[in-house]
Amino acid sequence: MARPLITHLRHVALAMPDLDKQLAFYRDLWGLTEVANDSGTHFLAAEGSPENYIVRLRRDEHKRMDLVAFGTATAADVDVLAEQLARQGVQLVHPPRPLQTPGGGYGARFFDCDGRVVEISAAVDTRAYRKIEERESIPVRLSHFVVNSPNPEATVAWYEKYLQFRLSDTLTLPHLGNFMWFLRCNEWHHSFAVARGPHVAVNHVSFEMRGIDEYMRGTGRLLRAGANKIWGPGRHFAGDNTFSYFHDPVGNTVEYTTELELVDWDNWHPSVHDVADPKVTDQWGTANPMDESVAAQQFNDPDKGLFIAPPL
Repeated sequence: MARPLITHLRHVALAMPDLDKQLAFYRDLWGLTEVANDSGTHFLAAEGSPENYIVRLRRDEHKRMDLVAFGTATAADVDVLAEQLARQGVQLVHPPRPLQTPGGGYGARFFDCDGRVVEISAAVDTRAYRKIEERESIPVRLSHFVVNSPNPEATVAWYEKYLQFRLSDTLTLPHLGNFMWFLRCNEWHHSFAVARGPHVAVNHVSFEMRGIDEYMRGTGRLLRAGANKIWGPGRHFAGDNTFSYFHDPVGNTVEYTTELELVDWDNWHPSVHDVADPKVTDQWGTANPMDESVAAQQFNDPDKGLFIAPPL
């Protein structure tokens, strides 16, 4: 099975009216490090990751997702993928060119079928990173990014066709049918996923912690600070990762996780898991039950930035 030209998830960029509260949350409570500030756009890194930054925050009159960025191995791969997309009718935001964001590099941007901006890049400078120490409850890296779509089957098919992502597993319910699809671009069980929702929006952004103890300590810190917990702590079946979901100040869902499963790219066979079985949603049985109210808290507000390129 051919590997995609995309190698990994780089960062997620979000915009919102109340930037100050959002910045304070991700920097002072969630545990990211601000590494640059370009004309009011703030770039935040994970101390354990070589990525120049993993979250980008910008003030805008509308709450929106600016973009999701993925890496490729070489600049030539950016050229090849951008040419393939353009030839197949995908709308480019801009063709391959040097990037002006921290770390530089070479990249292209385009719209997916729902109107999100996707960036692909290579030759981005890495940053000095360090080993996260025992009991240090801050993110090691960006784990995965999940989006909502009112037509998720088409969104999944788009990422499979144009970006060569591969399906790892699917979640289903008897009365709803399939409602979440986990997609991979490398050996991680999922770097991207698509959920059925009433409108196009961010479902959640997930951050990998050092281990179980650090994950629980981070969860506890958020609880003590009064952050709005949606679901957790628990352990999923698909992906075998832990989960604690919270709302950030503007209502995006963010997750602390750890121990996401590694799978064999060539030999992994996707399964369909019925979440009517409580062990599928939470193997431990420690989380609050997954129900419609929990799911609705991850529907988020309709994205105001569809088919609109961000200013940076």
